[in-house]
Amino acid sequence: MEMMIRGRRNRRSAAIRGLVRENRLAVEDLILPVFFHEDAADVAITSMPGCMRWSLDGLIAEVKSAYEMGIRAVVLFPKIDDALKSSDAAECANDAGLVPRAIRAIKDACPGICVITDVALDPYNSDGHDGLVVRDENGELKILNDETVEVLCRQALCHARAGADIVAPSDMMDGRIGAIREALDDAGFTETGILAYTAKYASAFYGPFRGALDSAPKEGDKKTYQMDPGNVREAIRELLMDEEEGADMVMVKPAGPYLDVIARVRDETTLPIAAYQVSGEYLMIKSACAGGWLDEKAVVMESLLGIKRAGADMILTYFAKDAAGWIKSAE
Repeated sequence: MEMMIRGRRNRRSAAIRGLVRENRLAVEDLILPVFFHEDAADVAITSMPGCMRWSLDGLIAEVKSAYEMGIRAVVLFPKIDDALKSSDAAECANDAGLVPRAIRAIKDACPGICVITDVALDPYNSDGHDGLVVRDENGELKILNDETVEVLCRQALCHARAGADIVAPSDMMDGRIGAIREALDDAGFTETGILAYTAKYASAFYGPFRGALDSAPKEGDKKTYQMDPGNVREAIRELLMDEEEGADMVMVKPAGPYLDVIARVRDETTLPIAAYQVSGEYLMIKSACAGGWLDEKAVVMESLLGIKRAGADMILTYFAKDAAGWIKSAE
């Protein structure tokens, strides 16, 4: 065959493939989500094999271990004792609460790590929703928007006072990014960043996470505030609002089933984009690999590279430490 152009020339050796590779995954791209609770014991999470719900001591050890592997950011997810949950979620703004104490302990033990905190009411709300709950005149469940935003501002300020580097509102209430930015600035926290959960979908992939934190809604679902999985233009609308309100970074969640959304958001913004490889994605990979059907290292790295290729600058993944080790071993 007489062919002047042969694509395989650029694929014929590992050295050449490395030279022409368009996207690379780096340890610095990874954010480690960590679960923790008030108890003194570390507990394995049944719904997420290989993940733990850490005690405060265990949390510190885990964060330091991640930092030593090159991971430079963690995001905190607390399991709040049922006795502290209430309909007004007041515990979320308690300066002596579990999250502020964890932030201070992490910053004392590992000053160089970036601490990102989840801002939402579901861990603290006795109803299990991300916002305050009432019933309308027909007895139907209703999530209050503006009243919830006021509480979220108090929660974000609580985290900022404790030393959080970035607050990440995951609630999907309208207007909360602007309100939180104003509250932080007015209190002197002008350097505290906001990572907006911009396109957070009402996904079926969150189940293992809710099992890890016992944070599932007691009644109803989250479809009146989280996004419809069928929509992508709506994600751009949310992006434009979050940008205008002062978000420093934006997020798409979940990641794997929404690679097209990541790509569309990438086309529309110059802001850094985070993508969250959620618990259901993690569990599917773990289960398939445990059954011997897939090679865990190969599949994890391919899935993360796919998220990066779609346009994500940073990836929240429960595989962060594993991936960091594999990346380092290949250097």
